Amino acid sequence: MNVLLERDDARLEVRDERILKVDGEADFDSAASLAAKGREWLQRLPRDAEVEFDLTGVSCASSAVLSVLLEWLRCAQSHDVHIVHVALSHPLARLTAMAGLDPLLPIDETRVAAQMP
Repeated sequence: MNVLLERDDARLEVRDERILKVDGEADFDSAASLAAKGREWLQRLPRDAEVEFDLTGVSCASSAVLSVLLEWLRCAQSHDVHIVHVALSHPLARLTAMAGLDPLLPIDETRVAAQMP
């Protein structure tokens, strides 16, 4: 495990060298830092690397965390890094669906459903 960002409101770490994991609120106060640290990590990966985004630990869904996710997707695409899976917390999955972003994400419905109350 490699911690990229540790704040009172959010934590960003790399697990198993290929999973970018977010925990906490991931709100407007932490969004810029999360986006920057995730982008830096993605840019260091070799081309054709396969990675996952794990946002199951995001407790509050907001447009800020959606912006972070979209920034990471753009960065990965521009560096030929393949996102093979995105796992979302229940609140974030609902917000993503409402925003119409589901078609952009490789989401495993069973992992999202497992997070539902």
